[in-house]
Amino acid sequence: MTLMTSLLVMLVAVALARPLAARMGRNAGYPMALLFLASLGFILRDAHQVFNGDVVTGEWTWIPTFDIALRLHLDGLSLIFTILVLGVGALIMVYCTHYLSDEYDHGRLYMLLAMFATAMLGMVLSADIVLLFVFFEITTLCSFFLIGAQGLHEARPATRAFVITASGGLGLLAAVVLLWSVTGTTDLTQILARSEEVSASAAAPWIGGLIIFAAVTKSAQFPFHFWLPDAMVALTPVSAYLHAATLVKAGIYVLMRFSQPFTDFMWWTVTLVLIGLVTTVFGAVFALKQHDLKALLAYSTVSQLGWIVALIGVGTPAALAVAGLHTFSHALFKATLFMLVGVIDKEAGSRDIRELSGLYRVMPVTATLTGLAALSMAGLPPFLGFVSKEEAYYAFLELPGVWGWVAGLTAVTSAAVTFAYGFRIWSGAFGGVTVQKNLYEPRWAFLAPAAVPALGGLVLGIFVVYLNPLFDRSAQATVLDANASAGLSLWPDSFASPALWMSVATVCLGLTLYAFKDPVDTVLQRLYLPISGVAAYDACYTGILRFSELVSRPARTGVLANHLLWPLGSLVLLAVGVLFAGDIQGAPPAATSRPEDWVVVALTALAALGLCWTRSRLGAVAMLGVIGFLMAGWFMLLGGVDLAMTQLLVEILTVAVAVLVLRRLPVLFTPAPGLRRWGGLLAASVLGVTAGAGTWLLTGRREPSAAAEFFVAEAEELAGGTNLVNTILVDFRGLDTFGEITVLAVAAVGLLALLRGESPANERTASMDLPGDRTVLTTATRILVPLIGLVSIWLLWRGHYEPGGGFVAALVASLALVMARLPRHAADPPPIRPAILLSSGLIVAVVGGLVGLIEGSFLRPIQGAVEVGGFTQSLTTSLIFDLGVFFAVLGLVAAALDRLTRGAVPPLEEHHVSSATDKEHRATRREGVSR
Repeated sequence: MTLMTSLLVMLVAVALARPLAARMGRNAGYPMALLFLASLGFILRDAHQVFNGDVVTGEWTWIPTFDIALRLHLDGLSLIFTILVLGVGALIMVYCTHYLSDEYDHGRLYMLLAMFATAMLGMVLSADIVLLFVFFEITTLCSFFLIGAQGLHEARPATRAFVITASGGLGLLAAVVLLWSVTGTTDLTQILARSEEVSASAAAPWIGGLIIFAAVTKSAQFPFHFWLPDAMVALTPVSAYLHAATLVKAGIYVLMRFSQPFTDFMWWTVTLVLIGLVTTVFGAVFALKQHDLKALLAYSTVSQLGWIVALIGVGTPAALAVAGLHTFSHALFKATLFMLVGVIDKEAGSRDIRELSGLYRVMPVTATLTGLAALSMAGLPPFLGFVSKEEAYYAFLELPGVWGWVAGLTAVTSAAVTFAYGFRIWSGAFGGVTVQKNLYEPRWAFLAPAAVPALGGLVLGIFVVYLNPLFDRSAQATVLDANASAGLSLWPDSFASPALWMSVATVCLGLTLYAFKDPVDTVLQRLYLPISGVAAYDACYTGILRFSELVSRPARTGVLANHLLWPLGSLVLLAVGVLFAGDIQGAPPAATSRPEDWVVVALTALAALGLCWTRSRLGAVAMLGVIGFLMAGWFMLLGGVDLAMTQLLVEILTVAVAVLVLRRLPVLFTPAPGLRRWGGLLAASVLGVTAGAGTWLLTGRREPSAAAEFFVAEAEELAGGTNLVNTILVDFRGLDTFGEITVLAVAAVGLLALLRGESPANERTASMDLPGDRTVLTTATRILVPLIGLVSIWLLWRGHYEPGGGFVAALVASLALVMARLPRHAADPPPIRPAILLSSGLIVAVVGGLVGLIEGSFLRPIQGAVEVGGFTQSLTTSLIFDLGVFFAVLGLVAAALDRLTRGAVPPLEEHHVSSATDKEHRATRREGVSR
């Protein structure tokens, strides 16, 4: 339960972020940091089990049928990333209290940072691949909002980062589906235990390729590297946390976690080593080119991530252990450097090394801490960065044949450039003559968050042998080998060690680059690629927009026929394809019609002809209503009482809303040209024949499905209800229904946002209804609305056992809303706010689903009974969920009534008047308004 508790503490942090910020301002970072540390404390409480070789687990079943659960586990690999996520997160929270200004929206930033940390924690603890993917994508969303929080200038970089990383998320989703298909489970532990089965499957190259794609986009590897330097428009705390210590490490974690099934494939090794080495050299060279310290650190991060990806590609236990070690050491020195660059920017007002000089005299503590972090990044002893660099050299040399030396020499080149820009960071800001003598050292509390990882890199480097148990367990969890060992030490066993002399070469080459920094800088400033990543992205983005505009052009018109052409035309083509290429099984349909069916068909045909013939808008609505009522009657003849009730109520509401809208439109339709009428007749005939042929071909040609037989046989026992339709909707398919009401809520919110519901001034003072009519309606409303409300409650209560339920009850209650709306002025506010109904519906539905967790599954019905006056009434928790459906549907109707009946009236002159009757009607309306 400690893993669950750790996640819950982080969720509490998310919930408290805004209230704390509202009360404490930027100082809310202190309690937020304590919550981060409390969450880390729960994890560390069980860390001793990890060091003993065990795995700490926790499970909370969500959908048992599909074996989907909130499965968590803590092993050596998870523990490393957990310490980074929560430890560095706590330091960033404290740092924010001094970096942020008083005018900033602290609550939003703290909430998003806490939400991001929760998602990262959930991802590294996930023992279910579906859950891992969900958390992986939440980090993308949080990153988007954090990068783009400052304004329009940051919107484009935030969008680039989102598109690139989200596309990688789609790749991970496809890999998850394929892994599920191959292994038949989403349990990560079982999938990794069956690595040989995954490797032997035909889908293995696809799975591995998709995982690589997800990782390289998330971790900013070439050619997707450009989004990371572009994202440096974010606040420095965001860059320090997301783009140095955590977010970019999500791709690293995914590669390490899923590397076991693919380490024996040559294409896996070649791809990762090649991408990693190209990225590490490319990033290092472009980092040395930068004058802005934050941009320099951004390209440096790209380079260091490429180093780690190449180590993962090597795939040996030692290489994977070193990948974990370098991930850890990189987070320490890079978080320090980002925070200290923020300090310099805050105090000196610039990050450009051409404008900074000699700050060590006025900011000696900042200079010392920057030097410690830069020395660790440069890979000098006795820092942790030196150990990870040395061990990486050993790992690269493990590649077979000459390729080990090629990789090693490439790594030396990258490390030498890293050494050079590490020294450039310090000398550029702190070396030379002091030109800003009026500066002073910031308060110790501002420097403390950066001092902790800076000193940690030094202390952990000296005592690195004590980290062996942690990185041993990390390697064992990655390669699934209990004998895997990291073997970390500060000094090599022998002076003949190749890695030692590679380090010597690194230092010599790095000092040479630094010594000739001016000519090197001149050369680098002339270095430009033929096309930048940002330019390539923008070109692709623009091309996609142009293509989408071309595709959507036929529908960009007010003519409804153009909008219907594509979906209905596709339906006809699909039907023709099925008819000629499909294999219709089963015997021809038997006589399935009855005389009363043909009566309905005849009446429907007459109503359809009337609909086509009439030019009156009100007449067209009436004919549509008649057709809907006939369909409801047909459902009733077939025994579908619930379906008939729903159809009938929907038609009544449609007619009511349409009438409210029609009073703003001309009485008659504008006559259509003859060509359009004949085209419409032809299209209707083709679609009618297609629908009729499809109905004839598909009716009566199969036996009842196994699902239908199961529902009929088991619904009452499993769901406690006798209304089969309702039990399917709120019990067996409750998750589907929850998704549907969520869509309804989103549609309603869109309706509220897009249609502002403003009425013209003349409608605010005058009503279009006669005073006598309004009096009658008001009186009728006072009598009928309460009665309709009672009927809707009755239908909701009985829905599980008799025809009714939340959807039907909401439609009945909507009739009360319509009646309450009719006697009102068009500009009057609605009787009840739609947003309240919509939010209440979703909240109640979620609560109803969470109650099911008592029995072990979300939305699982729990049956019970109450006894009142000797009468026993059976109950089920599905009633709570059904109440949520009731509120959501009622909210949608309330939103439609509010917006569709209060929209601005278009000028009557815009409509074509086609007859004297229409002219007379317009004159009457004008006269009524003027009075």
